Amino acid sequence: MKPHGWIILDKPLELGSTQAVGAVKRNLREAGLLGKGKDKLKVGHGGTLDPLATGVLPIAIGEATKLCGRMLDASKIYEFTIGFGTETETLDVEGAVTETSDHRPTLAEVEAILPRFTGPIEQIPPKYSALKIDGKRAYDLARAGVAVEMKLRGVTIFSLTGRHPELVSGPREVLKQVQDDGLSEITLIAEVSKGTYIRSLARDIARALDTVGHVTMLRRTKAGPFTLERAISLDKLNEIGKGADITDYLLPLEAGLDDIPAFDLTPDQAKLLRQGMTLDEQEMIGNPALNGLFLATESHGSPVALAELVDGTVKVVRGFNM
Repeated sequence: MKPHGWIILDKPLELGSTQAVGAVKRNLREAGLLGKGKDKLKVGHGGTLDPLATGVLPIAIGEATKLCGRMLDASKIYEFTIGFGTETETLDVEGAVTETSDHRPTLAEVEAILPRFTGPIEQIPPKYSALKIDGKRAYDLARAGVAVEMKLRGVTIFSLTGRHPELVSGPREVLKQVQDDGLSEITLIAEVSKGTYIRSLARDIARALDTVGHVTMLRRTKAGPFTLERAISLDKLNEIGKGADITDYLLPLEAGLDDIPAFDLTPDQAKLLRQGMTLDEQEMIGNPALNGLFLATESHGSPVALAELVDGTVKVVRGFNM
């Protein structure tokens, strides 16, 4: 049976998202699960993660790749550390230093500034980013020395909090020192909307504190419904290619849709949706009073389609061939 679902990789440092997809394909191929020709399984990721970042990278296999676009739109949670005193051209540890400052903010100043960066905000993306400008990647233009204008874009920071270990377990004298003395760095936790650049957020927070800074650590702890709890290491992934049972690591397709309701169809209803037909709301057994998106399944739980109820009519958004 072909595997359809999600492998959640705890992506290590210096591995690109495309390389991670390639690693999954290689292991599927070695395990005899990838297939060939028309039967070859598709594999894709649910949101790019920079090589210098670690953490949750959802990788879709088979029919789950039809949900990658939805995963790109999902909110994400990151832990990141801002190193104060230097700003780099890439806004992370990889780039050359472009600006320095001797000022170091106190913990109280950091805590006071965070509400300004919570909620809808505007930010300028890093010039070293994958955004396309006139058909070319911004980072390619930047590396070629081409001056580019990065335009403001609106994003949403749902929550932004600080995490400092001394505040949890340190003695009183250490706590006072952390509060009064300037910080060389601070680790923050942010839940953000799609399109948010953490490197830009770090830059702007540092500048608002009358200093400069760059990201020294970035870890994604949640992407849509997926967390580190079910993520596997690259070593675990490689066990699949050596004969380990993929079902030990594979989450079902519907795990990417746990934020919407599910509804069982009759065999006749499932057949109509698979043929691309529509259903009337009154035909739905039990009249579930669904509204908007839902996962349509057969009575045994197999996904049929991502469907939507609009004005009393059920239409297929994405059909699944499983």
